[in-house]
Amino acid sequence: MPPLAPSGRRVLARVIDIVVVGVVVWLVSLALGVAAYEINDRMQFGRSFGESLITAVFYIAYDAILISRTGQTLGKRLLKLRVANLSDGSTPTFQVSLARAAVLWVPFAFCCAFVWTAVSGGWSFFDRPYKQGLHDKAARTVVVSIV
Repeated sequence: MPPLAPSGRRVLARVIDIVVVGVVVWLVSLALGVAAYEINDRMQFGRSFGESLITAVFYIAYDAILISRTGQTLGKRLLKLRVANLSDGSTPTFQVSLARAAVLWVPFAFCCAFVWTAVSGGWSFFDRPYKQGLHDKAARTVVVSIV
């Protein structure tokens, strides 16, 4: 198996992915009229839930589909990282990728966005010996550097 990815590069890859998908979510939310905030900064629950649902669907689909195909999202590809099964280094199946994405993105979309992402992903800075985030632990995956 290739060497484990440095946690800092993992974070940068995740930031790239958040920005890429976030722009799409924002545009779709505006187009569907479910953006949570209006110009006067009033928040409406129905719109907030609609935007959270769109957020969860887009981020989970993005992560699960791309990881199950090549082990890489756009951010990971740019930083030469990939997700691998802990047991054998292979690319995770769609089911494994979906579970990994759900653990990461459902709390992000419906609860505590960046706090959850920081906790789940930040876990890799302290985890030994595999540098796994909580979503990696749930799916039994690791992030490795492409040599």
